[in-house]
Amino acid sequence: MNRHDDPDLPGRHAVRMRKAVHVFSAGHFITLTDTLCEPIHGHNWTVAAEVEGPMDAHGMVVDFILLRDRLSEILRELDHKMLLPTVNPLIAVETAGGEVTARFGERRWVFPADECVLLPMVNTTAELLARWIGLRLAAALGAADRPVAGALRIEVDECLGQSAAWEMPAH
Repeated sequence: MNRHDDPDLPGRHAVRMRKAVHVFSAGHFITLTDTLCEPIHGHNWTVAAEVEGPMDAHGMVVDFILLRDRLSEILRELDHKMLLPTVNPLIAVETAGGEVTARFGERRWVFPADECVLLPMVNTTAELLARWIGLRLAAALGAADRPVAGALRIEVDECLGQSAAWEMPAH
């Protein structure tokens, strides 16, 4: 056996996925300070996922197809939606009569409820979206009997070259 075939050779194995299908278009706005809320705007968000961990008996950290499909399912929930935070103390979000109303100070927005995703976060920033996507992906892989055994890293790029990341460390 040559040195490169030694299964006990130390090293790190990871799978990274950043595909053209892992893009979602969505609108949002965030509070920048306690008195400043940016205007509604949108992004074509690109998402990358990296799964680190030991290889299974077939030499895989995670099945690429499983990772692709689970991440695609999560991003479809966000695609062509208005993303609204539900735990921001400065933005009141209410649902009634098929509409979602969001208020910040004197400003008020009304959206069709079926075109919104209400997210349990303080702001719909790339950082917090990365965490939300990552937690959903970890749960989806676990439900598929392929729990993440190492670290999981999600990167959300809101425009070319402007991204944020979240990492779930290895247990």
